[in-house]
Amino acid sequence: QAGGMLLALLGWVSSCVTTFVPLWKSLNLDLNELEVWTMGLWQVCIAQEEGAVECRSHGSFLALPPELRVSRLLMCLSNGLGLLGCLLAAPGLEAWTACEDRPWLKRRLLLAGGAALGTAGIATLVPVSWVAYNTVLDFWDDTVPDIVPRWEFGEATFLGWFAGAFLAAGGLLLACS
Repeated sequence: QAGGMLLALLGWVSSCVTTFVPLWKSLNLDLNELEVWTMGLWQVCIAQEEGAVECRSHGSFLALPPELRVSRLLMCLSNGLGLLGCLLAAPGLEAWTACEDRPWLKRRLLLAGGAALGTAGIATLVPVSWVAYNTVLDFWDDTVPDIVPRWEFGEATFLGWFAGAFLAAGGLLLACS
């Protein structure tokens, strides 16, 4: 139970970080190697070699590609479900003294928390994988000339995969315990 809760908390924090950092995609321009462009769900940033970083929010929600619009919603849902799962599972832990006189309630809370955390894990894995899939499709698109720079995976993509796996594993451990 302690391991499941630790994995769930680590996954939830990682999922929250993944949602808000602008590192889902990165773009290095061969023509101007002094700038690195990064894109997230909420903003696009340009990091220059001297250390200056300029970020701008996406202009319009409706102008975003469909994968980013849906990813915003699913990641916020995942963060809410992860928090709910942790709050439900905590009183159900054996080490927690709440509800000791009602063991059936502790089991149900633990199971509900595990189910919410597992759902949060899936809600994290789907948008991260969808954005990664579209990044790969765009990268290998033969209709785009080779001279045009292409987006690549950012650090938040990998963090999101780990977050989803930790949330799902933590939820599964809590539900099975």
